[in-house]
Amino acid sequence: MIKSERILLRNTLGGKLEVFIPLNPNEVTMYTCGPTVYARAHIGNMRAYIFADILRRTLEYAGYKVKQVMNITDVGHLTSDADEGEDKLQKSAKEQRTTAWEISKKYTELFLKDISNLNIQRPSILCKATDHIQEQIELVKILEQKGFTYITSDGVYYDTSKFPKYGELAKLNIDGLKAGYRIDMGEKRNKTDFALWKFSKPNEKRDMEWNSPWGRGFPGWHIECSAMSMKYLGETFDVHTGGIDHIPVHHTNEIAQSEAATGKKFVNYWLHSNFLVISKNEKMSKSLGNIVDLDTLINEGYDPLAYRYLCLNTHYRKQLIYGKSFLDSASNSYNLLKDKIKELDKSAKQVENLEKLGDKFKIYLKNFKSAVFNDLNTPRGIAVMWGVLKDKELTSEEKYYLICDFDKIFALNLSKIRYENNIPQDIKELALRREKFRKNKQWVEADKLREEIISKGYSIKDTSNGYVIEKI
Repeated sequence: MIKSERILLRNTLGGKLEVFIPLNPNEVTMYTCGPTVYARAHIGNMRAYIFADILRRTLEYAGYKVKQVMNITDVGHLTSDADEGEDKLQKSAKEQRTTAWEISKKYTELFLKDISNLNIQRPSILCKATDHIQEQIELVKILEQKGFTYITSDGVYYDTSKFPKYGELAKLNIDGLKAGYRIDMGEKRNKTDFALWKFSKPNEKRDMEWNSPWGRGFPGWHIECSAMSMKYLGETFDVHTGGIDHIPVHHTNEIAQSEAATGKKFVNYWLHSNFLVISKNEKMSKSLGNIVDLDTLINEGYDPLAYRYLCLNTHYRKQLIYGKSFLDSASNSYNLLKDKIKELDKSAKQVENLEKLGDKFKIYLKNFKSAVFNDLNTPRGIAVMWGVLKDKELTSEEKYYLICDFDKIFALNLSKIRYENNIPQDIKELALRREKFRKNKQWVEADKLREEIISKGYSIKDTSNGYVIEKI
C-alpha cells in the first residue's frame, strides 16, 4: 500500500473542505472535462487545464498514483444549453468550408500543442466522443429500461423529475427556474430535461451521425462524459474537475444520468476552477469575442510558462484577472525567478540525505506542503519559494533542492535550469578574463570578450551576484 500524505480539498458537492480519501489507496481515479474542439482554446479555457494539472501533480507529489482520463468533445455539443441550435463542430465546418472531422482533427492538434507548451501532463487516457458512440447508446438504453427517458420529435430526453437529487451539485432552485432563461420548453416535460440522443433533421446532411435504436442521429453533449468516465474509471471514481460554468448544467446532468443508470454515487470529489476575467469583470469567451489564445502570447514575446506562473499566483477558486499589465508583471517575476536560480552556486552538490539538513530547510519544506496540501494553495506555495531564494541561512544545495522539489507541482521548468547550463571550458575562461577587465574598468576589452562569447553561441548577463552564462 502506498503511504500518502494528508490532503484537504474543497468539494463542490457539499461546499466544504474535506480530507481526501481515495477509493483505492494505491491509485486515484480522476476525470477532467476536456475541450470541445470546434475552435481554438483560449487562455481562459487553459486555466482550467492548468488547475487540473496542478491537482494531479499535487496528488502525485503526496505519494499517489493517478489515473487521469480526459475527453475530447468532437460531436454533440450544441450552441445552446436548451439542446437547440447547431452542433458546434458542424457549424464551424460550414463556416470554414470543410468537414466536422477535419475541424476536430485541427483543433485537437492545437489543443495538444497548447498543453505541451504549458507543461500540462498528457492524461493517462485521452478519449474522443466519436470513438465511443456505442458506449453512449448502451448507457441511454439502460436509462430507457429504468424509465428515465422519453422521446420527442427531435430526440431522446432525460426526465429530471424522476431523479430526486437533481440539482444538488449546483444547489439549483428548480421551481424558480424560468422557462426560456436556461432552456426553451418545446416538447420537454420539465424545464431541466436534457437530450441524451438527438435525431438528425429531415433532409439534413451531417458529417457525424449514427444509427441507434431510436433513429439516426448523434449523442447529446452530456452523455459522453458519463459513458467514457465510467468505462475507464468505474461506476464510482474519486475526482471530477472542470470550470465553474460546468456546474449548473453539464456536471449536474452527468450526475443525474450516471447515478440513475448505476444506482451508485458517481463521483466523490468535485473540484471546479473559477473564470479568467478581463475588464469590467467580464469573462473571456468566444461568444463575447474577447479571446486571447496561447499563440497570441507567444507571438508577442511571452513565454507560455509566464502565463502558467500568472495562474499559480491566484487560487484556483478565485477569479483570475487578466490584462497585459498583469501578464507583464508575471513574466518579469518569472524571469527574475529563473535568474535567481542561475545565480546559485553552480558547483552545488546534489542533496542526498535530507535528515542531515538544517532546521530552516525542513521548515520551508513543511510550509510548502502545508500550502499545497490545503486545497492547492499555490499562491502561498510561490511565496514559500521566494522565501527560500531570499534566505541567506540556506546553502545553495538546500535552495536548489527545495526549488526542484517545489517545481514538481509548479512545472515551470525550474529544475532544468541548472542542467541546461553546462558551459564549455573555453567559454568559462573567456568569461573569467572579461570579469577581470570589468573589475579593472577596462570596458573596451571587456566588451570585445563579450562579443566573442556571443559569436560562439552564448550570452553573458551581469547580476548583483556575478555573471550568468547561457546558451543562446
